Amino acid sequence: MARWVLSECGVKPLPGFYHHPSRNGIASRTYMVSEIRPPLLASKPHILRSSLGLFTSCKGKNWALNVSAPERVASVDEVDERERVVVVNGVEGEGGIDLSAAPPFRLSDIRAAIPKHCWVKDPWKSMSYVVRDVVVVFGLAAAAAYFNNWAVWPLYWLAQGAMFWALFVIGHDCGHGSFSNDPKLNSVVGHILHSSILVPYHGWRISHRTHHQNHGHVENDESWHPLTEKLYRSLDKATKTLRFTLPFPMLAYPFYLWSRSPGKKGSHFNPNSDLFVPSERNDILTSTACWAAMVALLGCLTVVMGPLEILKLYGIPYVIFVMCLDIVTYLHHHGHDDKLPWYRGEEWSYLRGGLTTLDRDYGWINNIHHDIGTHVIHHLFPQIPHYHLVEATEAAKPVLGKYYREPEKSWPLPLHLFGVLVKSMKSDHFVSDTGDIVYYQTDPDLS
Repeated sequence: MARWVLSECGVKPLPGFYHHPSRNGIASRTYMVSEIRPPLLASKPHILRSSLGLFTSCKGKNWALNVSAPERVASVDEVDERERVVVVNGVEGEGGIDLSAAPPFRLSDIRAAIPKHCWVKDPWKSMSYVVRDVVVVFGLAAAAAYFNNWAVWPLYWLAQGAMFWALFVIGHDCGHGSFSNDPKLNSVVGHILHSSILVPYHGWRISHRTHHQNHGHVENDESWHPLTEKLYRSLDKATKTLRFTLPFPMLAYPFYLWSRSPGKKGSHFNPNSDLFVPSERNDILTSTACWAAMVALLGCLTVVMGPLEILKLYGIPYVIFVMCLDIVTYLHHHGHDDKLPWYRGEEWSYLRGGLTTLDRDYGWINNIHHDIGTHVIHHLFPQIPHYHLVEATEAAKPVLGKYYREPEKSWPLPLHLFGVLVKSMKSDHFVSDTGDIVYYQTDPDLS
């Protein structure tokens, strides 16, 4: 039961050539089609499949390429899809547009709107953020140890947990290749930062690549994707309650790293896991060894300084970091006032899946965690450095139109997001077993 509570949902990575799963069933909504512009290349639906072949397993050391969005994803017109006016869950979409439908723009249109300098990766600038974060981390630890006062420790835990999360985000950029154009530099910095917070760099990098390649797909997404109704109904009431009752779901990440999700095989530490291909074996062994070295270091410090000191200096901030990671990741894919669509089969595409992600405003924390709240453009183009995401998003908004869901502005601290999180946990429980466009449904007995 605990595995269902303290885990994220995930699937094994797709092969290099993506095959849409065969699905039969009735669509989860009723709609009328109104053609707004003539289709181009409507006779070539195979283009969508061939374009997705750009997503290949990570081979050799060209990690930046493997984790980046494709240069071009098949357009709406190429697969003969049209904008539609519909009724979604009984409510007409914004501006009379069904935001679950294929958009009237291409990925290349969004790319063209983003200034060229936003794609430039400056390793010196990236390293300056690393230095800043590391200095703050050690400064906070030194200050807390110096004062050693129970009035100070809670403030330290919150601040240091946020800084651990900031270290994770920089390591995350290394995994995407947006830190620099040098794969070796990315790997060294990524290993140091992620190992310091007990994350296996390559193991997580590869599974996160799978998430980006399949975002918004019911079965193939790797992070926080929904339970089907049949699977949900098979759970006992206690498991359902714990799985959707805070704070338990927000402690999932370490368990996900060890054993992924219930019913899924693999571990981020095991080179033989279904998550990886044979050519990635040495990468996984390296990351696991670095993770083990950090565990050994913490063990030695515990002997020298005492378990209580390590718990105060490292253990509790680590738990805060895990909660930050799970909360932020969850809210980038859940909790909008209008239900977000999830796709299956021919309805899914890289672009449509990416447009179901959400930007969030975290107030003062935006700068601390490197603007990871600008999530839509990051999902579509993960090769853009974090310090260009805000500008890139502003440039892309005119193209995205209603498909961009403007985030609610935050006070200095994003306290409003806790209400969003609680509301979503009470309402987003499962999706239909059938249908290629589905939405979260609510279990009234649980809510």
